[in-house]
Amino acid sequence: MTVHQYAVEVRAFARYLRDLAALLDPGRGWYGVFCARDPAGMRACFEGSEVPPWDVVESLLQDLAEVRGAGHAAEESVRAAALYAASAAAYDGRPGGRQALADRLDVMLREQSDAVRRLSDADAEPDALAWARDDHARATARCAELRDRLAAVERTVPVPDTWFRGQEGAGVPTASAPRRGKPRGARFAGLDTGDEAEADPVPSPGPGLPAAPAPVAAPRGARFRGAPAEERVAPAPSAPEPDDPAAHRAAQDVVAQLVRLRAEGRSGEAHVVLCEAAAWPAGRLPVLAAALRGAGLEADRATLLWEMSSLTPAELASAAGALAAAGLADDCGQLLRQGVARPAAEVADAVVALDRAGLEAEARALLEAFVRARTPQEAARIAEGGPRHLVPRLLAAAREVSAAREWDLVHALRVAGVAAP
Repeated sequence: MTVHQYAVEVRAFARYLRDLAALLDPGRGWYGVFCARDPAGMRACFEGSEVPPWDVVESLLQDLAEVRGAGHAAEESVRAAALYAASAAAYDGRPGGRQALADRLDVMLREQSDAVRRLSDADAEPDALAWARDDHARATARCAELRDRLAAVERTVPVPDTWFRGQEGAGVPTASAPRRGKPRGARFAGLDTGDEAEADPVPSPGPGLPAAPAPVAAPRGARFRGAPAEERVAPAPSAPEPDDPAAHRAAQDVVAQLVRLRAEGRSGEAHVVLCEAAAWPAGRLPVLAAALRGAGLEADRATLLWEMSSLTPAELASAAGALAAAGLADDCGQLLRQGVARPAAEVADAVVALDRAGLEAEARALLEAFVRARTPQEAARIAEGGPRHLVPRLLAAAREVSAAREWDLVHALRVAGVAAP
């Protein structure tokens, strides 16, 4: 890749990015957030000295949909993806490109862990949780993108098309943007100007904080193990295995691996270990959670619970049941609270699975967390698959939050055409 070729591809995308931004209001939406938080970083992307993460481009296209309509934005996204892929491949192919990608991946893994820590804060305000979910979604998407870009550089092949899959799943509340002291790294990685960057007030928020995009390639771990719809509801959860020597040996092996990898600064490999452990049989998960806490690996325990929160609905129910049966009520509650980032249909499946397993308290906790953190319109979608069973439970959960939230949910159910039995 010559310097000229590198310049042509990157300049073409930078020019496209400038044209796209010219159609947007720099004081509104995601574009407004990016401009206010890191004007120098955005300027670097417009000039072609930096290539932004794809999720930034996708957010700008969301703003475009508000201005020109969803159809126009969808057509434009095809062109944007092609130009972006060529630009990123050229940028990564420059001397030192591979090491820069590896360094950025390490930063993103740390940002991902930080977001998990903030998500586990039971006392956090809804706005803070919404930003933490968005930070985690962006960091997760960027880790996947960076891994694919690294693979592309090593193979010297075109960038995978899977970068540009459409977003699926549920969103998070369209809450007012929190006023933070400086940009979070997950949002602005590759656009950072350093700690000395001035943090301007955040403009009006965008159309809604997006959910995590579909995973790229085939990452390992519980987060990326799908299941057909007919397999979502599972039998009763597995009983915990407190006296199983094999479970204790496996847990201690994981603890030893994590201690060694953390000491060697190999955070990416440590995260892979936790992803794979989250997919263990449900009965072994309480043993591992207790072992991590006993070893002082609280951050790793939080990461384990976050990865468990993305198990299939049936597996989530089994894991929650095993934690509750083992007396790990705090861990069970944290797992269920983190599960509210899932699509409404999957939360409904998890509630049904919990009820069928006799875990009514856990089902109530999951619904209450969802109603508290998500919009009434999103909560109403939970009831679509089984109003007779789910509407009374949803209304009871909303009542626990506040009378106003219960009324908002009643209205949302009516608008959605879902009536209480």
